[in-house]
Amino acid sequence: MSEPCRIALICGVDEAGRGPLCGAVVAAAVILDPARPIEGLADSKKLSKRARERLAPLIRERALAWAVAEASVEEIDRLNILHATMLAMKRAVEALAVRPDEALIDGNRCPALDIPVRAIVKGDSLEPAISAASILAKTVRDEQMRALDLAFPHYGLAGHKGYPTAAHLAAIRKHGVQDFYRRSFGPVRAILENPPLWTEDEAT
Repeated sequence: MSEPCRIALICGVDEAGRGPLCGAVVAAAVILDPARPIEGLADSKKLSKRARERLAPLIRERALAWAVAEASVEEIDRLNILHATMLAMKRAVEALAVRPDEALIDGNRCPALDIPVRAIVKGDSLEPAISAASILAKTVRDEQMRALDLAFPHYGLAGHKGYPTAAHLAAIRKHGVQDFYRRSFGPVRAILENPPLWTEDEAT
């Protein structure tokens, strides 16, 4: 008598925080449980903050396995953002409590893994497991920005999440480049290379 076929375990992988000027880049990996479906999964960028924060605990509760990992500001500056993102994704997959049979990566580049891996452009809109990963990565990254905002309220991080808005760039010029900024990113590097002429007392 033959053994019943085992369902392949597919892991979705996505990141949050490639574009911002500060903070870690965060990646998540999720293996969904077909027996415990989650309604409403979608690309995290297309969901409201309320919807993301409702879905994130459901994903953690119902998934067969999930993991969140990151690459630090120092790693981003040393490796560049693409390679740091691949590193964060690799760490997330390797941190899963269950080994997947295949990893589906949002985008057009894949991290180096010891399992089959496939890149899917706009995968966070097409594959539920990638959607779930995008939600976990986004909610964790946003929480990190809110925590930084409490410690450094002058930068407005809870609002723009570190993206290079005009107000954010003005705040960096006024209050300086803190250790959590990515010095390899053009707007931050430009401020470091051409600091404001006013004194610290004038800036406060």
